[in-house]
Formats: sequence, structure tokens, C-alpha cells
Amino acid sequence: MNINLTLIGQSITFLAFVWFCWKFVWPALLGVMQEREQKIATGLQEAERAGKDLELAQRKAAEQLKEAKAQAAEIIDGANKRANQIVEEAKEAARSEGDRLKAAAQAEIEQEVNRAKEQLRARVATLSVAGAEKILSVNIDAKAHDDLIEKLAAEL
Repeated sequence: MNINLTLIGQSITFLAFVWFCWKFVWPALLGVMQEREQKIATGLQEAERAGKDLELAQRKAAEQLKEAKAQAAEIIDGANKRANQIVEEAKEAARSEGDRLKAAAQAEIEQEVNRAKEQLRARVATLSVAGAEKILSVNIDAKAHDDLIEKLAAEL
């Protein structure tokens, strides 16, 4: 065999193989590669969209958290104000009750003082009449005695 003929045969076979690959294998490989490229591009777009959605969701969550904290702060402030109001109302009620009890005790003390004064006057009057009877050796009428005591009490 001649080496030139072998080279020409191998060249023709190689060209036939290249043509066959170019005609039948290469389009199939290009189709698979384009399909894969589209899948990758779609995946990247979906990943980018998912990233944007995640960022949006994070912003919304942060905003909702901020609103929730503000509402919680409002509720706490309202509760503190109400608690202070209740404490002030209780203090005022206690003051009112204390003033009422103090006034009642004062009135009771005044009544006791007046009763003691009346008892003391009656006792002093009785002792005065008894002393006057002994001094005068005369019996004084009880009616006249009461009239004298009332006059003295009115003068005092």
C-alpha cells in the first residue's frame, strides 16, 4: 500500500466523519447545549427574582415588626397611663375616706366634749345648790335651780 493513498483515504474518511458529525451530531449537541443554556438563564432569572422577593419580604417583615413594636409601645404607654390613673383615683378615694373619717371622729369628739361639759355643768350646779343650801340653810326649789342654771349657761 501506498502511503499517499492511505493518507487520502484517511482524509476522505475524516472529512466524511466531520461532515456526518456536522450534519447529525453537532445540531443535537447544539440543541442540548442551547436547552441547558436556557435552563441556566431561567434558573438565574428565577434566582434573581427570588432574591428580590426575599428582599421585599424582609423589608415587609421589618416594617411589620416596626409597626408591631410601635403598637406594643402604645399599648404599654396606655396601660401605664391607666395604671397611674387608677393609682391616683385610689389615692384620692383614700384621701376622701380619710377626710370623712377625720370629720366623723372630730364630730364625735365634739359631741363627747359637749356631753362632758353638760355633765360637768349639771354636777357643778348640783354641787353649787347643795353648797348654797348648806350655807343658807334653806331648801332651794329644783325648778328655780334649773332656771338659774340656764341663765348662767346662757351668759357663758
